Amino acid sequence: MKRRQFITLLGGAAAWPLAARAQQPAMPVIGFLGGPSASAIANFGIAAFVQRLRALGWIENRTIAIEYRWAEGRSERFAEIAAEFVRLKVDVIVAPTTPAVIAAKQATSVIPIVFTLANDPVGAGLVASLTRPGGNVTGLSTQGPDLAGKRLEQLREVVPNLHHLAIVANVDNPGVVLEIGEAQAAARTLGLEVVTPEIRRAEDMAPAFRAVEGRAQALYVIADPLVSTYRARIHTLAMGARLPTIYGFRENVEAGGLMSYGPNFPDLYRRSADLVDKILRGAKPADIPVEQPTKFDLIINLTTAKALGLEIPPKLLALADEVIE
Repeated sequence: MKRRQFITLLGGAAAWPLAARAQQPAMPVIGFLGGPSASAIANFGIAAFVQRLRALGWIENRTIAIEYRWAEGRSERFAEIAAEFVRLKVDVIVAPTTPAVIAAKQATSVIPIVFTLANDPVGAGLVASLTRPGGNVTGLSTQGPDLAGKRLEQLREVVPNLHHLAIVANVDNPGVVLEIGEAQAAARTLGLEVVTPEIRRAEDMAPAFRAVEGRAQALYVIADPLVSTYRARIHTLAMGARLPTIYGFRENVEAGGLMSYGPNFPDLYRRSADLVDKILRGAKPADIPVEQPTKFDLIINLTTAKALGLEIPPKLLALADEVIE
């Protein structure tokens, strides 16, 4: 599905009035609590979610309705949207990221909640355990903290004299804070000195980059709705500072980042549709184990590498799932 078509699809779905639906036969309603903007998330796998629902018999606006809401990268919006979904009495809330799940959990202990991209669902307190979530929440983990060491090893292959690293992350996101800790521990193991400028909103990004200028040789950027929404700005700032970047997801490399290693977004969204299907057919989130990623992608942007004067080792190129030129 092309980006423009997908955004149009989302806009049309979001604009579909509840009053009009009331005239149709009753159908289940999914509340989708998106962290970035609709345009920022267009390639993040939601098309795979909708397509998988269709394959399972849930056809949007025919056998199911989806209410899309977007926080636009502003964490304070999560609570407002979650409260709205409770008022609308949706049947399931899909809250992809950790902050969205926390807001939804605070708003309801009854409506089932499915997450798609939670870094560490147990560590963040989203579920009691992976095998027995308990409560009204289940979903898929990205294993973000577990992959921190692997990402830094890959970054060091591209920047062989790497000694000073900056970790840029939204410290208001509990799942991100857990990954910061893992990345710092992995950096110490590799003998890297680390600076961690804090960002909480878009206005913090330029000062954060000024704070690491001359103090870092590369950037580890941790994904979250704020970072996803402003990934083009982060790329511009990184290139201005001549800093190679590594991310968790390919969308940031599409925006110009150097490389990423992490779970495949469309696969996670597709599998989250299976969980929604189970819930709509009567299963309880408490009894559905949290699932782990099974498909991981290494994406490298050769155009960015050349702009930074970096040589990507042939071994790493051979391992790449996709090379952007």
